Amino acid sequence: MKQFLLLFACAFTLLTVQSQENLPTDYLSKEFHQGRREAFRNLMPANSVAVIFSYPERVFSKDINYNYHQNPDMYYLTGYKEPDAVLLLFKDNKTTANDTYNEILFVRERNAAQETWTGRRLGVEGVKSKLGFKMVYNGKDFNAFAIDFKKFSQIIYDKIPTDIRNNKSGFDLAGLIETFKSKASITAENETVHQLFDKITSTLREIKTVEELDLMRKTVKLSCIAHNEVMKAVGPDMSENEADGIHRYIHKHYGAEDEGYPPIVGAGANGCILHYGENNATKMDNQLLLMDVGSEYHGYSADVTRTVPANGKFSPEQKAIYELVYEAQEEVFKICKEGTPFQDLNKKAREVITNGLLKLGIITDPKDVRMYYPHSCSHFLGLDVHDKGNYMGNLKENMIFTVEPGIYIPANSKCDKKWWNIGVRIEDDVLITKSSYENLSAESPRKWQEIEALTKQKSTFNEMKFPKI
Repeated sequence: MKQFLLLFACAFTLLTVQSQENLPTDYLSKEFHQGRREAFRNLMPANSVAVIFSYPERVFSKDINYNYHQNPDMYYLTGYKEPDAVLLLFKDNKTTANDTYNEILFVRERNAAQETWTGRRLGVEGVKSKLGFKMVYNGKDFNAFAIDFKKFSQIIYDKIPTDIRNNKSGFDLAGLIETFKSKASITAENETVHQLFDKITSTLREIKTVEELDLMRKTVKLSCIAHNEVMKAVGPDMSENEADGIHRYIHKHYGAEDEGYPPIVGAGANGCILHYGENNATKMDNQLLLMDVGSEYHGYSADVTRTVPANGKFSPEQKAIYELVYEAQEEVFKICKEGTPFQDLNKKAREVITNGLLKLGIITDPKDVRMYYPHSCSHFLGLDVHDKGNYMGNLKENMIFTVEPGIYIPANSKCDKKWWNIGVRIEDDVLITKSSYENLSAESPRKWQEIEALTKQKSTFNEMKFPKI
């Protein structure tokens, strides 16, 4: 019986691999990843090797894992989306008796029985054919592979994860890491090496290629559609969870695999919590709804925030805070161009918000602005929602980053209570062009008049009827 089940599993896996159809056609190409490896190699020091590991799997509950999310650097350089892998990139060509190479990828081995339970694996041949690698081996071959790390002038690698499971096979992620440490005689973390790795990857990832720009435009556009639909559907009796669900449904409808981060959907006091994540208030009443939600489409994350009145109309206090945040964002947009120091974006936003809060009497000392605007205005955006990039440098063409000023006034703040529980953030995703900038998320309205007008429209979600439970 066991033999029969094993044969069935093998046959089933072969059939499912062969019959996999109707996949998206806009994934990054193998040529893109090849080009990124070459660009990485060009920034490496002479006689060096770079070592990049996949991310570990994470436990969701007992013997169930979270959906796997690849190390963005591994994905950027290879297109490989499976765990238990390690990439070696060599600055200079290496030779064997039969071939010349400058990269090796060790991957998860094909396993018919496991693939029946947890999904298809590319394996060695799949990586060669689909991802364009020539030198590919199963992870179990890493230990015996003849590579002398002592011959390299420098070994470049990122911080090595430690909180990972070890199945004792010797070729899961824990095994690959231990093999690397042993071969390279690594006994302690080397911050200098990590900084070099981060400098190379930040230099590459802060500037988006044409292929990446296509994906970024898609992920931002579909996120805007979701925000707009929630604005139409919102009402005082809607729950935070329902608004969250509309976002997620629309993301999936357009082919996004996930959200780029846990959605923040907070009404009233909850909107004053920067990374609020419960999203479980059953009603919004007449409060502001702050929605910081962005999709992840083929690995690339949007990051869009809109703040709307749940009853469709801003109160005078809500409008005053909203207009101040809007003014700060508009002033930052004016300096979004090549050559502007990245740090100037936040300086400008803080300047406008400080002056505005002083005029409204919410603060009397400019230093108190941090009580109500505690975060920075901008961060890079891409494969990570807080993407890699040089935050101490100047803006350059094809950088993408957020512009997201905000004001948050929780209850019991040192100001008139009429301002309490008002939280406003407006966040847009900006692309630097040759002469100016492009607001990728302009499709979702920001002006308070436009938001109020959109809330008066009907959404298809308003017509949905479900059984009571």
